[in-house]
Amino acid sequence: MSVSRRQGTKGLVGMAAAIAVAAGAFAAPAVAAPAERGGGHEATRQAMNAAVKDGVPGVVLQAKDRHGVWKATAGVGNLKTKQPRSTEDSFRAGSITKTFIATVLLQLEAEGRVSLDDTVDKWLPGVVRGNGHDGRRITLRQLLNHTSGIFNYTDDEQLQSDVFLPEGFFKNRYRTWTPNEIVKIAMGHKPEFAPGANWSYSNTNYTLAGMVINKVTGNSYGDEVRRRVIEPLGLHGTYMPGTNPTVPRPSSRAYSQFAENTAGKIYDVTEMNPSVANAAGEIISSPGDLNRFYSALLRGKILPAEQLAEMKTTVDAGAVGGRYGLGLIENKLSCGVTVWGHSGGIHGSSSVAVTTADGRHSLAANFNGDWSGDLLKVGEAEFCGTK
Repeated sequence: MSVSRRQGTKGLVGMAAAIAVAAGAFAAPAVAAPAERGGGHEATRQAMNAAVKDGVPGVVLQAKDRHGVWKATAGVGNLKTKQPRSTEDSFRAGSITKTFIATVLLQLEAEGRVSLDDTVDKWLPGVVRGNGHDGRRITLRQLLNHTSGIFNYTDDEQLQSDVFLPEGFFKNRYRTWTPNEIVKIAMGHKPEFAPGANWSYSNTNYTLAGMVINKVTGNSYGDEVRRRVIEPLGLHGTYMPGTNPTVPRPSSRAYSQFAENTAGKIYDVTEMNPSVANAAGEIISSPGDLNRFYSALLRGKILPAEQLAEMKTTVDAGAVGGRYGLGLIENKLSCGVTVWGHSGGIHGSSSVAVTTADGRHSLAANFNGDWSGDLLKVGEAEFCGTK
């Protein structure tokens, strides 16, 4: 889920652009949790401190490798009180939701209840229609790997005004958006391209995937994610909040400068009804939970081998970088290490969670601001700067 017009579609993948702002006064050094083991993360510490120096209010991170678990924070969780972030913080994880949604659909495929080659129209007849969109020509697989060509609803100008600008956000922060309403916005625009002809990140794809899960199971996508993933893995800091506007504690405040904000004013956007993000980006999680999830996923503990192979079958993600599978991004770092995972951006929150293919080295990090810092640099530092 994107947090600004400036970030655009790339922001929906979740990496915030590095923009220097005058928030360095709130900087604090990265502090490792004393109860946890871990050495050799100096490059990661430096990247966290650099993010805070660049204007990120605070950072929370957990890395897990052969040496054990290393937890650290930098900066603050509350700009008013200067209270530091907690290593156990829960936060809105935005588009990381997509991996959970894709996992549920792949489990349903493994159970023989759905095929990824089914058309969208088979499960949602007549829903994807208008301005050249045709659900009879689009498969569920194309939803999950963003090759459907369906217009990204968060690029709609009216929705941008209602959600991503200060006046609209504070007017609508507690508003409930329905999936049908979201899809209708997308259908008011022309497709980006014919199904399968190209790649373009579209949150509408995952709104539709959530609707398919509901149609197949009779349950909400949130209930299915809880039953199939969150509870079996014991992800106690992970929630599908639905329309609940709060973030459970422990958690930090979330801050945004919004789009087209040239004055550098910082807004507290912690409370919001995340239904506008829906199955594309509503999840709340924590660093430890995300590491546990992605490590288990890549080690084959959640999906059968056939479905995991499908998930890891990628297409070129173009200008966004990396390669995109089914709700899973493959990214080759500068040192040659390949990591799998996803990133996520939503109001006041930028996150990343990745792991190596064997699930043995994992990293999850969150910024509680959406306008500055570079999560890619944190990832590069952990996997390429740690000896």
